[in-house]
Amino acid sequence: QLRLGESGGGLVQPGESLRLSCVVSGEAADYYGIAWFWQAPGKEREGSACGSSHGGGTNDADSVKGRFAISRDDSRETVYLLLNSLPVEDTGRYYCAAVWEVLAGRGCRGSALESSSSFPHWGQGTQVTVSS
Repeated sequence: QLRLGESGGGLVQPGESLRLSCVVSGEAADYYGIAWFWQAPGKEREGSACGSSHGGGTNDADSVKGRFAISRDDSRETVYLLLNSLPVEDTGRYYCAAVWEVLAGRGCRGSALESSSSFPHWGQGTQVTVSS
């Protein structure tokens, strides 16, 4: 059974940066594409970035290009999301999610980030609050 656990959230001031971590454990964990979604209060979850397995590349949502960066370290079973220059509007709960990739890159390609239903496995999330 795949397990995902997020950490690294907290309270930061506008313009500051934060690095979130998602530990992915379970059988064949390195064969999953891992994405980060976020959910503002009262709104639906939005996809931010996705990192494919085995060098299959990354996919970033237009809203975060140039600000967020996803990376993965399979030796540590961890996927990171670096959040740069955070505005107040990025306050919310950040989740990591996973999808099995039959071929590297397949799970994160195209419109995968447009729907949370593309990813069947989820963590509990970590709260990020941007406030002065």
